[in-house]
Amino acid sequence: MGLDFEKDKPIYQQLIDRLSGDIIRRVRKPGDKLPSVREYAIDVGVNANTVQRVYKEMESMELIETRRGQGSFITENEERLQLLRDSKKEDLVKSFIANVEAYGFSKDEIVELVRREIK
Repeated sequence: MGLDFEKDKPIYQQLIDRLSGDIIRRVRKPGDKLPSVREYAIDVGVNANTVQRVYKEMESMELIETRRGQGSFITENEERLQLLRDSKKEDLVKSFIANVEAYGFSKDEIVELVRREIK
């Protein structure tokens, strides 16, 4: 299948973002088994070493855990998953505000826009 990757961001980071997004949206739920490194590499069309790095980084972020002989699984630590969700939410809001401010809109205009769109 393969994915289309952005040129200005490392592929491994894009895969981490993709898997993290799946976790936040609960497409991948706590305790779910991830595909093997080889399977996922073939699925997304990248080198297995890239996927190995993705899994290793996500393990260091405590988002997945690797069980010897069984594979890699989404953490069941709800506190850690909530931190991921909160962090992503904060990043998205900061990015949105920075982008809108770059066009010269005031904070009051941004707040009014958000209120109007939420209704």
